[in-house]
Amino acid sequence: MRILLIEDDRKISDFIVRGLREEQMVVDAAYDADEGVYMAGLHPYDLFIVDWMLPGKSGPELIRSLRAQGTVTPMLMLTARDSIDDRVTGLESGADDYLGKPFAFVELVARVRALHRRNAYEQKNLLHAADLTLDPLRREVKRAGKTIELTAREFALLELLLRHKNRVVTHTMIAESIWNAQEQFDSNVISVTLYHLRKKIDDGFDVKLISTVRGSGYRLEAR
Repeated sequence: MRILLIEDDRKISDFIVRGLREEQMVVDAAYDADEGVYMAGLHPYDLFIVDWMLPGKSGPELIRSLRAQGTVTPMLMLTARDSIDDRVTGLESGADDYLGKPFAFVELVARVRALHRRNAYEQKNLLHAADLTLDPLRREVKRAGKTIELTAREFALLELLLRHKNRVVTHTMIAESIWNAQEQFDSNVISVTLYHLRKKIDDGFDVKLISTVRGSGYRLEAR
């Protein structure tokens, strides 16, 4: 799951980012409304977490703006303003859920996961190719009925390949979808992750599903 957090308080932002990353989520951070709008257009996020009080625009104004642009990504509003009128304003702006500050981090994680489950874009369906299946909700992978244990990055990479099966997935697509925008990593890490994923998915099976497209990226072929 890839999340964009738009929160101007750096201490709160760092706390949330660190905690969600420990939950194996990919999190990018923006610190004002303009940066949030810019980053929202860079990557296909699964969820936005938006603070109410932001430099430039308020959280409700930002959400209304993104909704007007056609964004359907789930949005969770964070705010210390917790009156009934404030909650109504936040939800009517286009937020899908509302969490008052201060909050228990476990509740934030639970709401994030609940919103992700509710999201309508393919998340309820098993992804498959040949005898390989991936369940995004249960985070289970099986081939020929055998459960395959993957790391968080391997799982995210396999999900990306399955969502683009029979098409080339470039190194840039992988980096932008699986690694945080602020994260520095050696370019070989994608190749290494793919190597370990391929050993787990293809070794021991006559039909090899994952192939390298020289000079371009990788492809998972549904046969």
